[in-house]
Amino acid sequence: MRQNGSAAYNAFRTKADVRQAVTDMLEPLKRRFTPGCAGLQLGDTAAEYNEAIALMEAFARPLWGLVPHAGGGGESDLWPLYLKGIVNGTDPEHEEYWGAFATKDQRMVEQAVLGLGLALAPHKLWHPLNEREQENLYGWLNQINLVDRSNPNNWLMFTVLVNIGFKKVGMPYNQAIMDEYLDTIESYYLGDGWYSDGKTDQRDYYIPFAMHFYTLIYAKLMEDDDPVRAKVYRERAKIFAEQFIYWFAENGSSIPFGRSQTYRFAQVSFWCALVYAGVEPFSLGVMKGIIMRHLRWWLAQPIFTTDGLLSIGYAYPNLIMAESYNAPGSPYWAFKTFLILDLPDDHPFWSVEEEPLPSLEPISVQPHARMMICRPEDDGHAVALASGQMANFTMAHSAAKYSKFAYSTRFGFSVPKGYYGLTEGAFDSMLALSERDEHYRVRRYCEEFQVEQQFVYSRWLPWHDVEVRTWLIPAGLWHVRIHRIHTGRRLTAAEGGFAVGRMTGLTGSEPDAIRTAADRIAAIMPGGISGIVNLQGYAGAMMVYPEANTNLLKPRTMIPTLSAELEPGESFLISAVFGASSSERNESGFNHPPMAELTPGGTIKITEALSRSVIVEIKTE
Repeated sequence: MRQNGSAAYNAFRTKADVRQAVTDMLEPLKRRFTPGCAGLQLGDTAAEYNEAIALMEAFARPLWGLVPHAGGGGESDLWPLYLKGIVNGTDPEHEEYWGAFATKDQRMVEQAVLGLGLALAPHKLWHPLNEREQENLYGWLNQINLVDRSNPNNWLMFTVLVNIGFKKVGMPYNQAIMDEYLDTIESYYLGDGWYSDGKTDQRDYYIPFAMHFYTLIYAKLMEDDDPVRAKVYRERAKIFAEQFIYWFAENGSSIPFGRSQTYRFAQVSFWCALVYAGVEPFSLGVMKGIIMRHLRWWLAQPIFTTDGLLSIGYAYPNLIMAESYNAPGSPYWAFKTFLILDLPDDHPFWSVEEEPLPSLEPISVQPHARMMICRPEDDGHAVALASGQMANFTMAHSAAKYSKFAYSTRFGFSVPKGYYGLTEGAFDSMLALSERDEHYRVRRYCEEFQVEQQFVYSRWLPWHDVEVRTWLIPAGLWHVRIHRIHTGRRLTAAEGGFAVGRMTGLTGSEPDAIRTAADRIAAIMPGGISGIVNLQGYAGAMMVYPEANTNLLKPRTMIPTLSAELEPGESFLISAVFGASSSERNESGFNHPPMAELTPGGTIKITEALSRSVIVEIKTE
């Protein structure tokens, strides 16, 4: 953490280390409270909800760290400020009152951590209040039991958490609504440890850091009152963990995918909830390694502003990739990871030695996530080959966040800065099609998808008279993309490989790092090797230099790209895409791409370059 002192070099070995990280990250907030302490002014950018709610959100989200910090015995001089803010924020007569609401509202999201606070840290959040102040807090929180119940999803668990808090401090709670909402959550269960987040096609980080995270908290806090559900939630989380572990690389990074990437190290909060709830799908040492390496990786990134606040962005401050609901305080949902601080000092998690990731298969097929996860360099790189999905509501850059062909821990993914031309579009891991006018369309909604052991398939319609059938085939450090295109119009096609970070220093020649030929192009950069090779149908290779700040991991990137001109009728476009760490061995490996053989009957045989062994045969008819 470059701007926040000692946390930048936090070893993350002990409970004291994790406590110190929370303390360091909370320190800059002390100067940001509103006069009545019921809000935090953390920035001047806006979200879809108004500024008053944004102030309240910024106040609440750091409590995801402060509450378990207190529950596990930690002390903080922030509590007097927070207590004052809670008193004033829930007082209808105070000018900083958080307000009344009767329908779905952002404030419901922030109420959840106050419910958790009543359960884990009543000595900080409840007992210091006088009777009137307790009544005000209860009354303001109880609004969540009275709102309409439209658009249900993981938000239902906010109501459950508030009622658990009421129950733990001996206040009236609504058992009927808890049961109703938990039954609805049950209807979202898909099997094999996977939920959907409501009636939607999304399969993203909301499954681990929302659906499982909240149900695991329920399993822990309500295990005596509701042992049946508690057991079910633990069992499902254990099954899910056996798949979710594939999303993480040994260096602590995880695959950027989907929305809400600005919550950053909340990606690992699922593992923290497992430990908190006493679920061990892997050894405590393995889980400790996942959690601590993840925290180290994140705090080595420039994710803080110059005055020590968590920024909106991913691996650096970046508003381009943000959602409309990302206000200045939103990133502090990352503090959900600090649930582990509620563990007692003598919990074995704190003393066990870290272990590396266990031995994992090179490919994990995850049909509920509509992808396969490949580990082409053992644990050094995780790549998701995705069939394409889409959120159930409009958001910025939804196609980039859900429908690219590949998502990588090493290369991240890019979002467009505009939709005119390849530099604005930043079309890494996409086939971009235009009517020869520089306005490009990419895969968005898929009409069909299929996830098999050897390939991922989708059918998509960029125009009503253009059909694209796409197969993605893992092949070691490579993956092969096959597109069978039926078009009723003349098109320009551009196929992007992985976006790789450009050189940052004054020394070194960037042109010398590019390997190009008529049928291929690659960038041999310190952060990795990204390349693409034409196997069928493309006419040329070029390097695209997209607009700055489009990639989530690196602010300046380049994208190896193939191009083609398509006439009406049927066309095949086949490419081999390379992504790996920089080494002489891998640089040599780029010279040996897989081969593709197309038969008259529409079958495509993909073979390994040196051994000529068959990787897969795809029937495209």
